[in-house]
Amino acid sequence: MTNKNSNRYATRFFVLTGVILITSLLILAGASLDRLYGLSFLDKLLLRVQPLGKTVVSQRLVYEESRVIEAVEGVGPSVVTVNISKKQIINPFGFDVGPFGLFGPSLGGREEKIEQGIGSGFVIAKDGLVVTNRHVVDDREATYKIVTTNDKTYEVKNIYRDPVNDLAILKIDADDLKPVELGDSSNLKVGQFVIAIGTALGEFRNTVTTGVISGLGRGITASSPFEGYAERIDDVIQTDAAINPGNSGGPLLNSAGQVIGVSVAVAAQGENIGFALPINIVKESLQNFNQTGKFSRPYLGVSYRMIDRDLAIMNEVPQGAYIVEVIENSPAEKAGLEAGDILTRMGGQLINEEGGGLAKIINQKKVGDRIKVIFWRDGKERETEVVLEEFDNE
Repeated sequence: MTNKNSNRYATRFFVLTGVILITSLLILAGASLDRLYGLSFLDKLLLRVQPLGKTVVSQRLVYEESRVIEAVEGVGPSVVTVNISKKQIINPFGFDVGPFGLFGPSLGGREEKIEQGIGSGFVIAKDGLVVTNRHVVDDREATYKIVTTNDKTYEVKNIYRDPVNDLAILKIDADDLKPVELGDSSNLKVGQFVIAIGTALGEFRNTVTTGVISGLGRGITASSPFEGYAERIDDVIQTDAAINPGNSGGPLLNSAGQVIGVSVAVAAQGENIGFALPINIVKESLQNFNQTGKFSRPYLGVSYRMIDRDLAIMNEVPQGAYIVEVIENSPAEKAGLEAGDILTRMGGQLINEEGGGLAKIINQKKVGDRIKVIFWRDGKERETEVVLEEFDNE
């Protein structure tokens, strides 16, 4: 009996000694890897076994901050400012302010050249291709320049505007730019950490803000007071990362420094609500551009606002796309559509939040497609056929 107890104690002693020895070796190896190669094996091990205290929280915050810094340092040189240059009439009402603050008659307004930052963009090819929003460069009477983070200025030679998405590609003469890395927006999650970079207020270059993804698949009528535009945008990313006027066209990044969206607008009546186009939409547009040298897109030729279910019930009209304006000589005008019509079906697809927005449906079609359109006018349902044409985006 004594021999059995002795053997049992000896076994326990050797097992305990072995565990202590292995643990000591792991700690020694972890410390060596950390010192020689910067591998934080020991830190990760300790983070898992320690209780959640101030030290652990502090280490995690330092880790998150370092990821933001790394992402910004990596992508920052690829973010640019879009400057606009145009002539503008100053004091068009024909009155001048005298030396004593009194108004007096003037010979009329004077013409003055205005130059200012108006938006942001990011480099997608080292030979001078820059992505921004279409609304940033929508003034065809103006000229535009690109300013990099190291204060180099390039004149924009060509602008290719996407008629479907709020995107544009700017071509400049350069061959040494640093392109960004495009991520994947198909697997984004609500609550995911994001970083926005852009020229806030058109003046403060490479402004960095952070936040999370607040929503996905949003359909909004968004506006930017700085650029002065409003339009319907479908399937966008909602974020609480501050997207200020002037950030339009800048990149929205994940924690790995990959571009997962293009900042597009702030909500007209919201606080801390910004929106970005998913990068996969951009990649589809870029593939189309690389194949044809332009954005070969079908277009209908209307500006519109969506009527949701509640608004439809309130006004006793169907859900659909309410036409605000019909573009002259467009497929919509040729098909007899008018401002005030409500488009309810296109090619058999319902035009509503559930069935798909108008822009999304058109984007699925091809140039030359003949499509039956059902619309509402004067309390009656009507039908017409449209032939989608290619939009001249240059």
